[in-house]
Amino acid sequence: MFVFTVSLIGCSSGNNQTANSEKTPAASNGDSAKKNEEKVKLSLWHNFTGNDLRATMMRDQIDKFQKDHPNIELDIQAIPPDGYKTRLKTVAAANEMPDVFMMWPGAMTKEFHDGGLIQPINALLDSKPEWRDGYLPGSFDSFTIDDNIYSATLGLTPTSILFYNKAILSQYNLEVPKTWDELLNAVKVIKEGGMTPIALGNKAAWLAQSSIISSLADRVTGTEWFLKAAAQDGAKFTDPEFVEALTYLQDLWKAGAFQEGFNSIDNTQMEVMFAQGQAAMMINGGWALSNLAANATPEQLKDMGATVLPSIPGGKGNPNSLSGALGSAFGLSSKVEGNRLQAAYDLIYALSGPEVQKMTLDSSNLVSYKAELDESKVSPIFSEVYKLVNSVERTPVYDGVMTSAGSDAVNNGLQELLMGGDPQKIAQKIQDAQATSLQ
Repeated sequence: MFVFTVSLIGCSSGNNQTANSEKTPAASNGDSAKKNEEKVKLSLWHNFTGNDLRATMMRDQIDKFQKDHPNIELDIQAIPPDGYKTRLKTVAAANEMPDVFMMWPGAMTKEFHDGGLIQPINALLDSKPEWRDGYLPGSFDSFTIDDNIYSATLGLTPTSILFYNKAILSQYNLEVPKTWDELLNAVKVIKEGGMTPIALGNKAAWLAQSSIISSLADRVTGTEWFLKAAAQDGAKFTDPEFVEALTYLQDLWKAGAFQEGFNSIDNTQMEVMFAQGQAAMMINGGWALSNLAANATPEQLKDMGATVLPSIPGGKGNPNSLSGALGSAFGLSSKVEGNRLQAAYDLIYALSGPEVQKMTLDSSNLVSYKAELDESKVSPIFSEVYKLVNSVERTPVYDGVMTSAGSDAVNNGLQELLMGGDPQKIAQKIQDAQATSLQ
């Protein structure tokens, strides 16, 4: 869900980037804050506000932590996902971060680090080697800067899965589209039949970027081009191949692929729309699985399938791929120290440790952790996505690599594009924003 970054100006960092071990002794094997008689207060921000399985599980774990740690008082802000990153951006710009908070890997972690807003959790990980060593290879990469690790992911997030309703496709005598032409034909046939071909909830703007263009553009340009364009090193977003990718997305809109008012409904409403059979397809991330499990009947879940986006003729990217990244995780404010730091360690471990990793997998969410999938506890569509993710290449998500300003330009530009905007002009806005923010 998938990754919005913030530009931090004037946040001095010098003394805040020391390793945890310099600020406090290494985390103990027990919950020292629990044993300490002194009352400790921590602020906690999270976005587990929905009724999906993972959100309710995480809220239960927070409640359990409060009961198990009577000496730790939590000031909790539960903020809906679509507004969470905006709120975080506001407090980050004012250097008023909560003590423990959900954050994203890649560009957001780097910008928070550069602003002196976060501190590493090396000491916590070193004190829990069985937890640290349980992660899959590369799980800390996007949270690591200068050998310091700033968070431990709660999941693995593919962002561009093409979900489809087997019964609806069969009703229209359609196969699962594997090429762009097949997708456009499916859109035409389903639209003429009076049904929405592809559900879209782009109210918060990030969805079309994270779930569609990140993978669609990679099909056209290839990953190497995107990384160069993001770095402004030998490629630009005004290059013909990127304009072509924008045109492909606009062609999908022109074909009537999405329902009316798609910019006025959010991601959750889109997922419910697909789950209840009101659309034949949906392009969304792995985060949808928990919501689908909560909002669809067993019969509806059996009718769901999942695959990668169709191939593009003459495209430079690998068609057998999904855009994706490490999932969000709990960050730690650079201002937390002393007994409050140990209490924060205990909280992060309680909400991210091996037990929660397994519970996350069992609640139909993918994890980057060595946990065995119990198929009896998950839906058939989750099992299918689990196998799909492990059989394809992973490509970057745009807002996990680009600057905040560049990502905003992509998000806003795609909303404009899907209302008839000029692809060339939108590409220029994206190019200008990314180039300026790197100066």
